[in-house]
Amino acid sequence: MDLRAYFQQKFEEEEGVVAVAVVENPYPYSPLIDGLDVMMLVVSSQCDLHRQTEHVRMDDKHILIRRISPSTLEQWIAGGETRSMIQWLVRGEILMDRDNYLLHIRQRVLAFPVEMRESKQIVEFGCFMRKYYQAKQELQDDNLMDSYSNVLAALHHWAHIVLIEAGIHPELTVWKQTRRFNPGIYKLYEQLTSSNETMEQRIQLVLLACEFSIMSLMKSCCKMLFDVMAEREEPWSMMELQLHPSLEGLQLDLSLLIQKLVKRGYIDEVAVIPVSGDADAIELCYRNVI
Repeated sequence: MDLRAYFQQKFEEEEGVVAVAVVENPYPYSPLIDGLDVMMLVVSSQCDLHRQTEHVRMDDKHILIRRISPSTLEQWIAGGETRSMIQWLVRGEILMDRDNYLLHIRQRVLAFPVEMRESKQIVEFGCFMRKYYQAKQELQDDNLMDSYSNVLAALHHWAHIVLIEAGIHPELTVWKQTRRFNPGIYKLYEQLTSSNETMEQRIQLVLLACEFSIMSLMKSCCKMLFDVMAEREEPWSMMELQLHPSLEGLQLDLSLLIQKLVKRGYIDEVAVIPVSGDADAIELCYRNVI
């Protein structure tokens, strides 16, 4: 049976389907499509929650059917929720595409425009900073293995940031990319994972490099947030920022970012009396300084 012809007809008859891409597993045991042989990425305006993920078998092939709405697809691309999504869009064979929707998405992803880079940068920077502080705390508590795993994760996010800055989408094999485009961070990765020094010394070395990097990257990586806050002179509450259309769909550690930006002097913390008039519970809001 011709799988492509079968599924093309199936999804053309299914109401709400906007586009379909076929992604084949490139290597044995590859996690790209969760270990199955073939994936059908189905973009549908009528995405049934009970049918978002299906496993079927045809002609001895295990097939993953993954349904996603256009709005969720846009959020995943912007927010970096799954790096596999970028690979699905770039490698997938377009089987069906109403009004060239998926083709335009693919072209935009490949072009990697500035606004997409900025959204990915701030997400990765928030993760980088969170993992750094977790590693630092675990080291202070003498939890060496937990500190090690967190600082290794911080290095991953740092590598993603420098690749994004270079206009490159981070792939699943991020260290192969990083070795080519930023040998310095790759060297830190090698020192952390294979140096002859004690684990504590390795962790301290990488933490020191991460701390310097956080300070140097903070302003550029948070540009999207600064741009949002510059839209008005009045200070912003946390909820207003979280619900802003540019930030709402991102997997963003906003509270931590705000606190560190205040300490760094990039934004101001402003005390505001809440609408309730309760002077004992002053609301904290924020506005740009730079």
